[in-house]
Amino acid sequence: METNHKSALAVRNLPIFKGWIACAIALVSFAAGALLTTRLTHLNQVRADSNRVFELMVYHPAPGKVPALESIFRDVAKLQDKHNLNVVGYWVPNDDPAWANTFIYVVAHPSREEAKKNWDALHADPAFPEYRKQASEIIEKVNEKYNVDEVYMRPTNYSAMK
Repeated sequence: METNHKSALAVRNLPIFKGWIACAIALVSFAAGALLTTRLTHLNQVRADSNRVFELMVYHPAPGKVPALESIFRDVAKLQDKHNLNVVGYWVPNDDPAWANTFIYVVAHPSREEAKKNWDALHADPAFPEYRKQASEIIEKVNEKYNVDEVYMRPTNYSAMK
């Protein structure tokens, strides 16, 4: 049986065949990059600092005083940022009468020790006492203590945020 090598070479030199080669190379490169990126992202999640904590703060202002507390925290947020208090977000519950007088925020800390250091720095800031005074006038008291719930939380190993 006789083969014709010239026809095989001719097919290889066709522009369409060259286009498929370029597509195949691009596809393999994309797949390799995606695989590498996925592996690196997974490694970053595994290496998450195990000391990191989140602090949930739930304030219970007097009825109708949530907007006033929001206004105070709008300014306090700048001080918190200045003292490395990484606030993830502030929330006011919607359309639930049981939570009508509630103001919530979450702070991310590298560790409990860093949290204490940063809170101490905020409380020592000369601008802070005025904000504390304003807030203390509108936060409810229960048994002579301000009605503020505070809890430190650690992320679970399956949490998207670590």
